[in-house]
Amino acid sequence: MKLKGNIVDIENRNIFKGEITIKDGKIAAVEKKDCEENHFILPGFIDAHIHIESSMLVPSEFAKIAVNHGTVATVSDPHEIANVLGVKGVEFMIENGKQTPFKFNFGAPSCVPATSFESAGAIIDSDDIKTLMENPDIKYLAEMMNYPGVIYDDAEVLKKIEWAKHYNKPIDGHAPGLRGDDLTKYISAGISTDHECFSFDEGLEKLQKGMKVIIREGSAAKNFEALIDLLDEHYKNMMFCSDDKHPDDLLLGHINQICARAVAKGNDVFKVLQAACVNPVKHYNLDVGLLNIDDNADCIVVEDLKGFKTLQTYINGKLVSDNGVSKVKHVEFENLNNFNTTKKEVSDFRLASKAKEIRVIECLDGELITNEIIAASTIKEGNLVSNIDTDILKMTVVNRYNNDAPAIAFIKNYGLKEGAIASSVGHDSHNIIAIGVSDEAICKAVNLLIENEGGICAISDTEEKVIPLPVAGIMSDQNAEIIGKHYSELDKMAKELGSKLHAPYMSLSFMALLVIPVLKLSDKGLFNGGKFEFTSVEVS
Repeated sequence: MKLKGNIVDIENRNIFKGEITIKDGKIAAVEKKDCEENHFILPGFIDAHIHIESSMLVPSEFAKIAVNHGTVATVSDPHEIANVLGVKGVEFMIENGKQTPFKFNFGAPSCVPATSFESAGAIIDSDDIKTLMENPDIKYLAEMMNYPGVIYDDAEVLKKIEWAKHYNKPIDGHAPGLRGDDLTKYISAGISTDHECFSFDEGLEKLQKGMKVIIREGSAAKNFEALIDLLDEHYKNMMFCSDDKHPDDLLLGHINQICARAVAKGNDVFKVLQAACVNPVKHYNLDVGLLNIDDNADCIVVEDLKGFKTLQTYINGKLVSDNGVSKVKHVEFENLNNFNTTKKEVSDFRLASKAKEIRVIECLDGELITNEIIAASTIKEGNLVSNIDTDILKMTVVNRYNNDAPAIAFIKNYGLKEGAIASSVGHDSHNIIAIGVSDEAICKAVNLLIENEGGICAISDTEEKVIPLPVAGIMSDQNAEIIGKHYSELDKMAKELGSKLHAPYMSLSFMALLVIPVLKLSDKGLFNGGKFEFTSVEVS
């Protein structure tokens, strides 16, 4: 088979008319040759850090859509399903992904549970990490979120890192806002990447100290604008990722969108493609070709080097996407889950108090970080309640693994004027999270998810919508078109209820993410992620 067009030699910064010969799935020849074709042939895109589970799709269904955008591989942390099902969940992701031509590169989740301050469905200890690292299908130690454990020499954390070093596999980082001497110690432990930089200065410090910085542009968390100006000088040590990509967004685009934005801002196209195509292969030692002779024929044909519209995608020489039509086949699989709580009563969501002021989580649109603010309380019949006028709404996290009392807190900037929204996609332990204008609405939304053993939903005074997520309570057993359509409808309903957030459900999923400061809610209570300790809702 031969491909003709403008061949993009990224590392040698060269584009030339030519012909690529593919034989037995490999690049057999690359020749300069006149041809009429004006499209561009380049290595495929790679998402350098993603949780496939956040697309709400199993790997095989994710692959179907990703190839249409020129993505041929991902560096995938199965942390989400691991928090629900442990090693069994990791094995499910690997085996499901293997049944497609797409190149999933899974890591060993380093923080299951992410902290001891929440209830998860499983534990992956250092012995499990050893077993996973022995597996050639495991390519790296996934993001070490427990950066305090690294800094303060937690024995179990250090054992996990040592097993990665023993098997000569990279170690991913996760250290939002970490600077100075603490950052130096974190890096010296062998941690080589970070996708959690808040600012240009933080990204620059991490690069200068030897880290590779990954620019993230996901459905909720976005740091492209903060970090893209680092690319010009540091392009050899930067990559692109989505981290978390909801199904409706994935249908529209993937890493190709980040490339288009970077080029539109005036960045050199070769530097952009170095980050998007080359650097992940070299850093993680991926079995992905780069258009060199004898490489695997993992390449894409794009319309131009501005919008990066993908015309064709090839993996191991096999055409997997042709003009937006995916050739990746459906894979049969068994749904796995872990859901062990029973329906709640409205009284379970009461919070008796006489406090005049309360601590409130301030949600920031497009950010994982939150602020802590102090607000006047609203009390009815001795119960702290939502106040839609001040946009201080009651929030709950309900343990889905045991029948424990719900944790209660309050949140600002969700804007709901009616009803409630809820999700069992709640990073990192995937307990049920709900926000609503009344205890009754919150209870109804929570119970709808318990009935379905996982999902996301919205409740109004007259309507309820739910997307069941029967795979670990975090993924659908449907395809992207179906789940994407239903998710768009649910997203629309949340906004009709009053939410002004760009991605209300993705943002909701991060409101229990304790490893990101400042204020979050776990099933065990309100948590200060800056001090790594619980705090009280009541102030005075």
